[in-house]
Amino acid sequence: MSHSPFLNKVREEVRVRHYALTTEKTYVHWVKRFILFHGKRHPEEMGENEVRSFLSDLAVRRRVAPATQNQALCALVFLYKSVLDRPLGEMQGLVWAQSRQHIPVVLSAEEVAAILARLRNMYWLIAGLQYGSGLRLRESIRLRIHDLDFSRHAIVVRHGKGGKDRIVTLAEQLIAPLRSHLARRQDLFDTDRSAGFGTVSLPWALARKYPRAESEWGWQFIFPSSRIGADPVSGTHRRHHVHASAVQKAIKVAVRRAGIQKRATCHTLRHSFATHLLESGADIRTVQEQLGHASVETTQIYTHVLNRGGRAVASPLDRLPGQKTGSEAAALTNSC
Repeated sequence: MSHSPFLNKVREEVRVRHYALTTEKTYVHWVKRFILFHGKRHPEEMGENEVRSFLSDLAVRRRVAPATQNQALCALVFLYKSVLDRPLGEMQGLVWAQSRQHIPVVLSAEEVAAILARLRNMYWLIAGLQYGSGLRLRESIRLRIHDLDFSRHAIVVRHGKGGKDRIVTLAEQLIAPLRSHLARRQDLFDTDRSAGFGTVSLPWALARKYPRAESEWGWQFIFPSSRIGADPVSGTHRRHHVHASAVQKAIKVAVRRAGIQKRATCHTLRHSFATHLLESGADIRTVQEQLGHASVETTQIYTHVLNRGGRAVASPLDRLPGQKTGSEAAALTNSC
């Protein structure tokens, strides 16, 4: 069913609008689940009532997170508006998944250093960009050579979340390692060209507008895959960027080896970037721009992290008269 003519039509409509490949996969996934939920009925035979029952089932029986339910809703709104040309009406009576606010996991500076110390080569650089520049994982692995501006200590993030471009800071500490990495990357590029490869996928229709661009050095991904494979869209055999799962695995191993008990992931490095910037006195609007948030309200979640714990609240235990010092109290617990 995943390659049915109808689902292929959904894919085509997504690509016409230049949405990200991950968005395409997500929309196709939810359309397929919607069809299977209703006994493989064609979406043309269904409407608001069927959409409402599907989304309510996700909230009540599946107990999905609000973001997951909203993701499914967006996919079905796209289906009926852009594919079937039958925009959905109001979703009255829809059971929404219970919303809950989660405080992001944030690492201390020492914990970040411990993780970075257990990473090597390309994975160290990617983690350094996530913590040093606040990049999302997919933003970092999709960087191309011409996105780096060493003279201005800047990185141009193109087509970030929401299709927006932005400029973020480039840490001085990463410049020399990146230059060294690019020298090795140039050797790999030359090897690929000698083997008859060396082209790279380009966003949207740039390959038709600039036929030679796919073979130019500046358009190559900074962090390449270890092997040449079929392009997920065109099917052309070329070297894509490193897969997100490889980076996630490397970070997970580094966190475990560092002995960190927090549920730290790649995105935790971005959370830590924002929190540490605010702790150092950066303006919240500046942090918002660096992160690429559409609204400052999204960035304000990090102020909740700052307002918790010992920095903001003095424990009454610390004010009791005659209390022992930390080392004396530790000695008491060791004698138990």
